[in-house]
Amino acid sequence: MTPMGERRFGKVNWLGLQTLALRETQRFMAVWTQTVLAPLVTSALFLGVFTLAIGPARGQVMGVPFIEFLAPGILTMTVIQNAFANTSSSIVISKVQGNIVDTLMPPLSASELVAGYLAGGVLRGALVAFTITLGLVLVLGHSVAHPLWAAIFVVLGAILLGGMGVIAGILAQKFDQMAAITNFVITPLAFLSGTFYSIERLPEGLQSIIYLNPVFYLIDGVRYGFIGTSDSDPMLGLMVCLLSCAAVTGLCWRWFSTGYRLKA
Repeated sequence: MTPMGERRFGKVNWLGLQTLALRETQRFMAVWTQTVLAPLVTSALFLGVFTLAIGPARGQVMGVPFIEFLAPGILTMTVIQNAFANTSSSIVISKVQGNIVDTLMPPLSASELVAGYLAGGVLRGALVAFTITLGLVLVLGHSVAHPLWAAIFVVLGAILLGGMGVIAGILAQKFDQMAAITNFVITPLAFLSGTFYSIERLPEGLQSIIYLNPVFYLIDGVRYGFIGTSDSDPMLGLMVCLLSCAAVTGLCWRWFSTGYRLKA
């Protein structure tokens, strides 16, 4: 048996990696109405409620109508929540059901385990982003200003929160612990990172804190991709997001290598 964290014959186990990625993808595609359709409906409800509650009196933010400013934030929030849910739920369910060993026993290195789990989270996030973007373009009639920038930050967001989902899944031993992490960490990060407002409206002290939050740069980067303006320099946001993804995936790799909270 190949120890965890060790590559078989020094090469990537492509068959095992493909199998794990396929399993993670089939998990959410088997319930696509919950994992793909439901986020689209939720995003539409958010936009509809804000449009009805605020209306045209809200004016413009960053030179665009408020609804167009809001849409990229809603999209990013939905993407990161789904990427986190995909990886975290997969690991927690396996631990609770006692079949996590079926994933750890095959000759998969720690890097391959991280990549396999992230593949499902990234694909789910990308699919959600595509469906929401299509709906926004059709409903709002507003084209995407910088599609490549938007796509890059969507993928980085899915990787970052998918990695955080792996970490949370490893830490949590039961569903209520996972719910606590989601409610007290992930949801505040998504809601308080500029999703519904420009940080220019915050006091200077709070702005400094927001600038330390990598999720802010994800939302701001996607917003730049959609409307062409942002609160921060997109290149700075790209560097912060890349470093954050490297740190999170590095921790995932370390914990899979050592079997932290995974080995009985």
